[in-house]
Amino acid sequence: MMSGFKRRFRPIFIIILTLMWVMLMAEFTWANFVGGFLVASAIVLFLPLPAMPIENISIRWGSLILLLLTWVKDLAVASVKVAWLALRPADPPRTAILQVPMRVQNDLVLSFATVLYNLQPGGTVTDIDIANRMWTIHVLDADNEEDIRREIQNVADLESNLIHTFERS
Repeated sequence: MMSGFKRRFRPIFIIILTLMWVMLMAEFTWANFVGGFLVASAIVLFLPLPAMPIENISIRWGSLILLLLTWVKDLAVASVKVAWLALRPADPPRTAILQVPMRVQNDLVLSFATVLYNLQPGGTVTDIDIANRMWTIHVLDADNEEDIRREIQNVADLESNLIHTFERS
């Protein structure tokens, strides 16, 4: 019983959640602080998170910085593209649902890929087949085969960057 408590007790998470609570209340008072501490303690102790699948992960810091810079550039480009698609004086573009294979081995890296892809406008992961490592994605701009190939290549580039950044060979 005590070992389970020790595994669940995470003081850093309690501090972070307490600070988030105080920020959510928009003013620092002792009542907000104590209330946030109690809520954070209850969350950490009674709703424990599963262990993170971090085996075979090593971070290449230079690649991580390059990945983030590339992602921010792609975010800006995708935002402008989607804004143009919304404002242009033409019919809405054709959309497509595609299945794209994923080569990442680690579930945590797969979740990173999903988050990074979903945060950019123009495409959304609608389903993940973890057993077969397949994404089902919805693509906003799929007027022709070239647009579809470009989006599949964007997914492959993101996947390749994540594999190089996080997974050991």
